[in-house]
Amino acid sequence: MALLFGTMALTLALSVPIFAVMGLSAVVALMERGINLIAVPQNVFESLDSFALLAIPFYVLAGNIMKVGGISSRLIGLASALLGWIRGGVGAAAILTCMFFSTISGSSSATTAAVGSTMIPAMVKKGYPKRFAAATVAVGGELGAIIPPSLPMVIYGLVANVSIGGLFIAGILPGIFIGLSLILTISIVAKLNDFDRTKPVSFAAWARDVWETGKESFLALLMPVIILGGIYSGVFTATEASVVAVIYGFLVGAFVYREIGFRDLIKILNDSAVMTGMVMLIVAFAALFGHAMTINRIPHYFAELVAQVAGGPIMFMLLVNVLLFVVGTFMEALATILILGPILAPIALSYGIDPLHFGMVMIVNIAIGMVTPPVAVNLNIASEISGVSMDEMTKPVLIFLAVLTVDVLIITYVPALSLALL
Repeated sequence: MALLFGTMALTLALSVPIFAVMGLSAVVALMERGINLIAVPQNVFESLDSFALLAIPFYVLAGNIMKVGGISSRLIGLASALLGWIRGGVGAAAILTCMFFSTISGSSSATTAAVGSTMIPAMVKKGYPKRFAAATVAVGGELGAIIPPSLPMVIYGLVANVSIGGLFIAGILPGIFIGLSLILTISIVAKLNDFDRTKPVSFAAWARDVWETGKESFLALLMPVIILGGIYSGVFTATEASVVAVIYGFLVGAFVYREIGFRDLIKILNDSAVMTGMVMLIVAFAALFGHAMTINRIPHYFAELVAQVAGGPIMFMLLVNVLLFVVGTFMEALATILILGPILAPIALSYGIDPLHFGMVMIVNIAIGMVTPPVAVNLNIASEISGVSMDEMTKPVLIFLAVLTVDVLIITYVPALSLALL
């Protein structure tokens, strides 16, 4: 056990890619146990031999099609029309756009990249400090992991043996709740710092603007209705829904909006293949790492430790939040789910905690980890788009993290927020 985590700590310190960290640590631990390494490729292959994993490349492809196919720009227009009149309206519109785009992308990083390139300059033009604008989009991007369809939900459903469709439904209200809390925060910050003042708009003018932008973005908004409605009604599974998303997105982007050409299609396929390859490497070697932990009885020892320390479900959930917050600061989101999901989910079940509710608590925590330095994938993306360093974003991010901490505690101890629609 010491050799397993020692190797992991050393390779992480050397900035080795996370899939290699898990793979190398697992191989070293298996060698220590005298296990034939022929089991390594067998385990890796078996971990990827799953029908449900087909959802990953298709949701990645769907998100890239939406980004290039003109759908994101139309969602931005609708969000701006809906909230542009309130104090801090442009920042609020950035969050609402992230919420809209999250319903079609399945990815936190894709949401940040798609929304950031347009909304960060728009916020700066309205008087927001560039560091605050970048932090806003980075934090809003985390909704891509919380609002369905979500790649982290697909992964968690696989490792914890939980319904992926159920997770999708469970993520709707927490995603809306977090989005609204971020919009309120931006409005308060804008008022306190006296930026993004808005001119009075008559109801007739507002309604006309919303109607016009709503007509343009109607087909984009219809996609999550088709996906979630199809899953909820039993017409298709979450995996089959990913294929529907690709077909629908391509038809809208190529033949209705006419913004996807042959060259665009080649780039979409290439970008999707690269991202899928990265995700699958993490999935495969995380499974191998989990196999090594099982052989070393680490889940058993961890369960005994938690039972001694926690004492009950309330303290257990608090410890889970603290653990995931700490781990999220230095570990990639999918790796966190793949490593800790199989360990924590059975313990939660033993305390009588609903598996879907616990899954949402994990998903929200790992989403927060995407904006928690030093790893903070979303902050890195926002930094590249805006030219603002991560250090400069720290202060505004801390404001959002305080709000998100309250949000995750409410979601943790009010299960109805996750389970009301089920």
